[in-house]
Amino acid sequence: MSDALTSPKILTLPEFLARKATFPKGYSLVFTNGCYDILHPGHVDLLARARALGDGLLLGLNSDASVRRIKDDLPGPKRPVNSQAERAFVLAGLSSVDFVVVFDENTPLELIRAVRPQVLVKGGDWDISRIVGREVVEADGGRVLSLPLLPGYSTTGLIERLTHGG
Repeated sequence: MSDALTSPKILTLPEFLARKATFPKGYSLVFTNGCYDILHPGHVDLLARARALGDGLLLGLNSDASVRRIKDDLPGPKRPVNSQAERAFVLAGLSSVDFVVVFDENTPLELIRAVRPQVLVKGGDWDISRIVGREVVEADGGRVLSLPLLPGYSTTGLIERLTHGG
């Protein structure tokens, strides 16, 4: 990552786990994840509502390689449009995001197993039964939520408008 794109909120998994060990008893960690390739109002709204559900929000950010693997069939420019360093820096700049950890797998399951959040959140386009990590969080007594999305916003839709002049 460029020195200009650093933030104390951007952590490796070991750094986050060391920080988590200092959390006070009863600290409620909220977790969400995604590519967050081009940040839009729908993202900002979802992240603010997710953060309100606990004491801190950890955002698991798909690495560039992960984004390429899961988004390579979409129309338009190759994804990600913005690098993981750029995406992590922008997300860390949001007051609703307390921590950003980049993960390289296609899903955040291993990250969720490692961090053991009390609340797992995805956008309303995800049925709770399909949310990766649900079983882990529920087995620990946590909550899994699919929050309604702000209508009219998606990265894919934004890219289509930009590339087709709409």
